[in-house]
Amino acid sequence: MSHQIGGDVQQISTPVQHAALAHPMRQRLLFALSARPSTISRLAAQLGANKGSVSHHLGVLCQAGLVQSAGTRRVRGGTEKYYRRAAERLLVAEPRPEGTAALFGAVAQELERSPADHLLTLRHIRLTPARAARLAEALAALVDEAEEDTEGEPVHGLLVTLYQQAGT
Repeated sequence: MSHQIGGDVQQISTPVQHAALAHPMRQRLLFALSARPSTISRLAAQLGANKGSVSHHLGVLCQAGLVQSAGTRRVRGGTEKYYRRAAERLLVAEPRPEGTAALFGAVAQELERSPADHLLTLRHIRLTPARAARLAEALAALVDEAEEDTEGEPVHGLLVTLYQQAGT
């Protein structure tokens, strides 16, 4: 059973949900479905994957309650089924290593397929705990402020993390 927070945020808490997030293709499908509902064929073309693989991974996401049916449309020779995310955002309160690894793997695959130049920077900086907390708040606010609801414009991926290195 998934928990909804504030309508557009879904809390990840069950073993089935964590397992669903532990594969880069499923992470990429969630990325792709963040823009709008889509079909297996369109998702396969967008992600450079085969339809069988996309269908399988969508099934896992549906079973975990992260993706749901968004209706059907009649087309030549049959019916297309659309899928959408169950919530706009996911909140993983207690991340698991396999989910984090899958997320980074998915981002690496997305960077490789990006049609535009991208920014990838890793820095290690010394911060007091108070300064680290302020920086984390400022980064979260900056990300929230950057989002525009401009239909038809390209979707950009943004991964922001601030962590303390172990042993320091």
